[in-house]
Amino acid sequence: PYLWLDATYLKVREGGRIISVAAIIAVAVNTEGRREIVGLHIGPSEAEVFWSDFLKDLVRRGLTGVKLVISDAHEGLKGAITRVMGATWQRCRVHFMRNALAHAGKSGRRVVSAFVATAFAQDDAEAARKQWRHVADQARPRLPKLAGLMDEAEADVLAYMAFPVQHRAKLHSTNPLERLKMLKQVSTIVEYKDLSMYRSFVYMWQKEGMYGFFKGNGVNVVRIAPFTAFEFFFYDMYKENLFGGQTASNLSKLICGGLTGCTA
Repeated sequence: PYLWLDATYLKVREGGRIISVAAIIAVAVNTEGRREIVGLHIGPSEAEVFWSDFLKDLVRRGLTGVKLVISDAHEGLKGAITRVMGATWQRCRVHFMRNALAHAGKSGRRVVSAFVATAFAQDDAEAARKQWRHVADQARPRLPKLAGLMDEAEADVLAYMAFPVQHRAKLHSTNPLERLKMLKQVSTIVEYKDLSMYRSFVYMWQKEGMYGFFKGNGVNVVRIAPFTAFEFFFYDMYKENLFGGQTASNLSKLICGGLTGCTA
């Protein structure tokens, strides 16, 4: 019932010149929990026609019952998903956070990241939406662009919350192509550097199996989780000790957030 889509741009030689083309991969999981690559295609762009043709081809080859499609906010993709698949779209949370933090300013990124993460930590969709709006309203006076982005993306970023709790950890972001991009960019992994995109996928499948496409999350959890926990702890500590637990003014929030970032 779940489909992951991701894309990257590659440089290829065509007619004696170097051009940029889009390479997209589709990974699906069936009702038994088994993941498999169901599509790989290269085209001139990520326009809606390109995505529509790719999704129609998946349907023609037997892909049915898709309830949620997870991807980044690629141009034209959301419309193609609605028209061809009739499924809900989940905007990749990792890519969204990159876009959101670009509006937070260098000094405020850690605090904003921690605040937005409180919405993802909620137990159900209603609580997540309520916390999301609360964070957006708190950011609105000083970071109107961030608040506007959160208003626009709320339904798409939190779409996965409507699905079973035990599935959510794998539904909020795309990893398969990110893993491949990392392997091809690291110069020490020589076996991937000289392979084409298609042969890289085949090689990864043969060497690591499906697990290889989703590998790497454990390290991020070990690295990020303790740091985020420290941020929450120190923010609450400064709020309690400096302002008696009240941070109603923007100045008090700025002070607590700044001290939290320095301490963490």
